[in-house]
Amino acid sequence: MRKLIVAEFITLDGVIQAPGGADEDTDGGFIHGGWTRPYWHDEIGAHFFQAMTEADTLLLGRKTWQGHGAAFEPMPEGDPFGDVMKSKKKYVVSNTLTSTSLWRNSTIISGDVIEAIRKLKEQPGQNILLDGSSVLVHSLIENDLVDEYALHVYPLVLGNGKKLFPEGTRVKLKLEESAALPTGVVYQRYIPTR
Repeated sequence: MRKLIVAEFITLDGVIQAPGGADEDTDGGFIHGGWTRPYWHDEIGAHFFQAMTEADTLLLGRKTWQGHGAAFEPMPEGDPFGDVMKSKKKYVVSNTLTSTSLWRNSTIISGDVIEAIRKLKEQPGQNILLDGSSVLVHSLIENDLVDEYALHVYPLVLGNGKKLFPEGTRVKLKLEESAALPTGVVYQRYIPTR
């Protein structure tokens, strides 16, 4: 069975909302978008690129899929990162989308999402990678579908914002890897213990 890996940028208080830009996700009046930028280090990119080489599928919620598609699809052919992102199979979870023309190689999952993702995990292939997608990730966690968490933990507390783990949900994890980066970010990989 394929592994479903949740890869997130996360603050010390568990926030995953809008790591990349001020206007990325302002739901709930969130004003802290772009909080990862002062902490960039090339090792963060290396971790992400490694995860992408071990995955052949991206699983995303609608908003994250739309943001990624708008950023990566227009990249010129020959851009190493753009080419990798465009080549992966993408599954977008949405009950409102009617077209995947925004981003090539995309398929919509709707209806019984949990059952569809279980079937996706049973198909042959490499890892399935999810990032962002705060609503979807809560459903996956609550239904015990996450096989690994690859987290870049930032030395920052924001006080509010969308969290990785659903309120009231208990998840026991085993630390598989930990590496401190020069900017204060700590890369951590966890496996749920079932």
